[in-house]
Amino acid sequence: MQTPWFRIVFVFFLLSCCSVAQAADSDPLVSWNDGQTKSAIVGFVQKVTDKGSKDFVPPAERVATFDNDGTLWAEQPVYFQALYALDRIRQMAPDHPDWKTTEPFKSAINGDVKGLMANGMEGVMKVLLTAHADVTAEAFQDSVTDWFATAKHPTKNRAFTQMVYQPMLELLVYLRANGFKTYIVSGGGVDFIRVFAEDTYGIPPEQVMGTTSDAKFEMRDGVPEIVKTGNIILVDDKEGKPVGIYRQIGRRPIMAVGNSDGDLQMLQYTTIPRSKEDQVPRLGVLLHHTDADREWAYDRQSHIGQLDKALDEASERGWVVIDMKKDWSRVFPEGS
Repeated sequence: MQTPWFRIVFVFFLLSCCSVAQAADSDPLVSWNDGQTKSAIVGFVQKVTDKGSKDFVPPAERVATFDNDGTLWAEQPVYFQALYALDRIRQMAPDHPDWKTTEPFKSAINGDVKGLMANGMEGVMKVLLTAHADVTAEAFQDSVTDWFATAKHPTKNRAFTQMVYQPMLELLVYLRANGFKTYIVSGGGVDFIRVFAEDTYGIPPEQVMGTTSDAKFEMRDGVPEIVKTGNIILVDDKEGKPVGIYRQIGRRPIMAVGNSDGDLQMLQYTTIPRSKEDQVPRLGVLLHHTDADREWAYDRQSHIGQLDKALDEASERGWVVIDMKKDWSRVFPEGS
C-alpha cells in the first residue's frame, strides 16, 4: 500500500519546521540581527578558533576585555555607582550633621544630581570616595548587595541588574564557549562591580578590573579585616585601562569591547600591531547608542559615555561599530 502523498508532504513539513527550530536554538547570538556586525564578530571567533586556519589563536591567548558602564549595562542618566553613593551618603548623614549645609554633601543628601555636578568632578569624587572609604571589604560588599536587592533605575523602574544588555550577555557566553577568557575593564569601582559581576555576567571577581582605592589590613576584635581607604591608586579609565590590563592580566587581549572615548586607549592597545611581524588577529568593538526608544541615543555631546574620538578612529582601525537600534533585536533581558 502506497503512502498517501499528503502524508509525505506533512512529514517533510515537520522536518523543515524542526530544522528551522534547531537553527534558531543553535544561534548563540539570537538577540543580534543578521548583518555585517554579527557576521564580523562570528567570523572573527571562527577564524581564531579554527585549528586549520593561519589565524588560529591558542586558547590561552584568547583574552577579551569589556568595559562595563554603557557596554555591558546602561549608564544613563548617571553612572549607577554614583546613585549607590548618593544613597550611601544619605545613610551616613545622621552621623555627620554638618553635611546638611556643606557641599557637595548637601546636594548628595537631597538627591540633587544637578547640584552635585555643579561642584565639578572634585565634588563628585569627594562624595564617591566618602561613600566607599573607612569600611571593611565585607561590610561594603553587604551594603552593595542590599542596595541591589531594592534599588530601581530612576526612569526605567527596573532593577539595576535588569539594565544589562541581553545581546552582550549572549556574546560573553559565546566567547567563553569558544575558549575565550572574558574580563571587565571598567572606570567604575572594582569593589562595586565585583559584587554582581559573577552572578550577572559569569565573570568571577579575579577577572574584574576597575578604578581601585587603597586598602589596609587590620585586626578588629580578633578578626582579620581588609579596610577600604579613600586613596585612589588606579583610575581605570582612558590611559589607565591598558595599564590595568598590563598589571592584572599580563597579556594583550585579542578582543576589546567598549562604548566611549574612555575605552579608546584599550581598543588601541588591543588592536594596533606592534610590528610587521605582529600578525595575531585582533578585534575592536564599539557599542553606539542609537536607540532613543528602547534605551537612549547619545554620542559626541553626551556628558555620560561620550563617543567622539573613538568613533572617528573606528573606520581607520577597522573596528566594528554596533548600531544598537539596527543590530539588536532586543536590548534588555526582559522586554525590548
